[in-house]
Amino acid sequence: MNREPRLDRFNDNVLAKYQVYNSIFLTLPYDEIQKTGALLPLFQELCERGFSDKKNPSEIVEHFFERYGETPTEDERNALLFRFIQYIERQVVLFDAIEDASFPIVNNMDGRGTLRSVKEEAEAKQKTEQLKEYLKRFNVRPTLTAHPTQFYPGAVLGIITDLDKAIQKNDLVRIKQLLAQLGKTPFFNKEKPTPYDEAVSLIWYFENVFYQSASKIHNYIQQNIFDGEDVGNQVINLGFWPGGDRDGNPFVTTEITLRVARRLRRTILLNYYRDIRKLKRRLTFREVNEIMAEIEKALYDSAVTNSDTPKISLEELVLKLQTAREILINKHQSLFLEELDDMINKIKLFGFHFATLDIRQDSSKHEEVFADLKKYKSELIPENFETLSDEEKIAVMTTTDAQLDPEEFEEGMTRSTLSSIYAMMEIQEKNGEQGANRYIISNCGSVEGVLQPYLYMKLCGWKTPTVDVIPLFETVPDLREAHHVMEKLYKNPVYKEHLEKRNNKQTIMLGFSDGTKDGGYLMANWSIYKAKEELTRISREYGIKVVFFDGRGGPPARGGGKTHQFYASLGPTIENEEIQLTVQGQTISSNFGTKDSCTYNLEQLLSSGVSNEIFSEGKNELNDQDRNTMSELAEISYKTYTDFKKHPRFIPYLEKMSTLKYYAKTNIGSRPSKRNKSAELNLSDLRAIPFVGSWSQLKQNVPGFFGVGTAMEEMDKQGRFDEVQDLYNNSEFFKTLLENSMMSLTKSFFPLTAYMKNDEEFGEFWTVIHDEFERSKKMLLKVTGYDSLMQNQPAGKASIQARERIVLPLLTIQQHALRMVQELSKNPEANQKALEVYEKMVTRSLYGNINASRNSA
Repeated sequence: MNREPRLDRFNDNVLAKYQVYNSIFLTLPYDEIQKTGALLPLFQELCERGFSDKKNPSEIVEHFFERYGETPTEDERNALLFRFIQYIERQVVLFDAIEDASFPIVNNMDGRGTLRSVKEEAEAKQKTEQLKEYLKRFNVRPTLTAHPTQFYPGAVLGIITDLDKAIQKNDLVRIKQLLAQLGKTPFFNKEKPTPYDEAVSLIWYFENVFYQSASKIHNYIQQNIFDGEDVGNQVINLGFWPGGDRDGNPFVTTEITLRVARRLRRTILLNYYRDIRKLKRRLTFREVNEIMAEIEKALYDSAVTNSDTPKISLEELVLKLQTAREILINKHQSLFLEELDDMINKIKLFGFHFATLDIRQDSSKHEEVFADLKKYKSELIPENFETLSDEEKIAVMTTTDAQLDPEEFEEGMTRSTLSSIYAMMEIQEKNGEQGANRYIISNCGSVEGVLQPYLYMKLCGWKTPTVDVIPLFETVPDLREAHHVMEKLYKNPVYKEHLEKRNNKQTIMLGFSDGTKDGGYLMANWSIYKAKEELTRISREYGIKVVFFDGRGGPPARGGGKTHQFYASLGPTIENEEIQLTVQGQTISSNFGTKDSCTYNLEQLLSSGVSNEIFSEGKNELNDQDRNTMSELAEISYKTYTDFKKHPRFIPYLEKMSTLKYYAKTNIGSRPSKRNKSAELNLSDLRAIPFVGSWSQLKQNVPGFFGVGTAMEEMDKQGRFDEVQDLYNNSEFFKTLLENSMMSLTKSFFPLTAYMKNDEEFGEFWTVIHDEFERSKKMLLKVTGYDSLMQNQPAGKASIQARERIVLPLLTIQQHALRMVQELSKNPEANQKALEVYEKMVTRSLYGNINASRNSA
């Protein structure tokens, strides 16, 4: 029998180890924990059996206490349910640590998609020179964001790291100690973190993972593809949002932005200092030793003493190391040259900034600033501005000049916006231009939306701003208009001059998250694809190199899933010389949490660009028939999804039957879950994370599939399924979309909420969702020819199934608690204390579910 080797490796190295270590964990000798550990497997078994017997979550909980409880009081029952929650959270951590430790065994670190594989393929196809040329201009930029989809505090992250090492060594004594520590360590924050707290926790990944992985990849390219010659390109850049992303987060202040930039600079200088100390122990030769001592002292004074101004410039640091390199080659037989080159490469990669701190704000806030300027600075913005022609408006925004002091304005959006621009200038002065040279405008759908922040830079006295102004197009209508907006900007002489100073490069951000929320899964992805094509065409026409920055979340509903497959599937009609994407929450820890996984996933992204550019040979280009099929599927899907959103029960269902309102209580992120403070829930104001996350907690994952089944079934009914089949066979893009949608379906579990179909208010609405789930599953299996979902990814499917099994009791408790909240809320005289307990139970159960999903929102 032909077995799947990766699945075997997963079963042997993850599942088998989890069973062993979990059995140790469940028998730890704490009075409370020991009893909990004995009862939890029994509860899990009852959950599995109960759902297969069509019981609802409350019936399963009741049955458990009837069978195994000794007539407990309500307080005792709830206390045990809370302990189950705490236990399951820690089981998730254990599974994470085992999966991280086994990563290089389960995944082939030299297999398809790795740099070694790319190099060998280029050699075999005699395309090494093409590969070199491409790598001289190709970049990958992962940008870490502070979006709240992971709650592990620093202490727990430390335990995960130590568990990872102990599991690799199979050190049972150490593992047992760490599991005991895990059982006693608090898992959640009593207060919301500040944006600075978020930044510090994410900088940990830069300091301990990306620093080594990115330089390792750069060194491999230099040594093995360029034969030791300088690549002349960074290849990997890092981006950072915590402390700079103001969109919807009133807690991000100018002071925090500057503190985060200082922290980034100090962290990279500390990393350099540690490396220089090690290197100095090797480079003990005449002349070189003296140079290393000078560098060590300068870095110590810059980083360890926490000086606000570096005691050595970046240029001086590189020059000294280059001098040492020449002496090493000429006088000391190139001893330890590779180690010195590694140091020089790191400094070229990370400078004094470590990562670029992006500033982001919503276009509606820029409108507020503009209104303020019209009101208080009429000599700059005429009061009749709204009556001017488009050309006259553009002229005002591109030629107005002044130097405003933020302190001239009262506390509010104008002062905040102007001071954030002054902060960018200060960061560039201290960290280098790459420290903060990107200004992103959310919900941008107009020329004015792009030019307003450009105007504000000029009004801060920044005559020639060394900043990329980046519009973020998100909704389906904005995506359709994007190329018209950019063409007007390219034609404008002032903006054209600005782009010339930015090397004729325009970065444009495209948002998968709000796109999916707005237009559904297929339409959002197809709209982004077409927008990229149009933006590529118009940019090439005007001699502009366009770079796309993808605002992705973790799950397929927010542009996640197999991202490297997505980038490899883009054809020549889409500019693809840089891959820029946001990475957040559990996706940071699951894809980039260890050096092995970080190196592997960065290489996968690099190879996807190379594959699309050099190895695809036109295979990724959609023909006219496939393009028409894709458009038709997207339109049907769009109508299906928008009709679903208009359903009178859509918003009430999310408010009453999901965990939506509890996201704000988890204290896992500094940002509010809505963009405004209105009491009434408005879908357009709702953040994509709680929106997608709430469907994930319900195990319904609506945004990742709704409309997909109906679209394909409609084509089938018309006798045109062969067109869908052709599209699937011909297009890697469409194939990747469907495979990612299958992941959403695999993570769904409708028996959990099947009780809702009998609900007087929401029964019909639940059935609509369930019918589309079944329809999508049926049509996906038909087009792929699979017998089961994710049949071609058995190890990935096994991981999902294992995680879903761990959290099934947690989901059961959550749904039981939600049902109790609903019942108690109907009665005005209900026990208020009991209501608070069950609401707390819902909130507490979010954590483990969020982390187990690894890409819940």
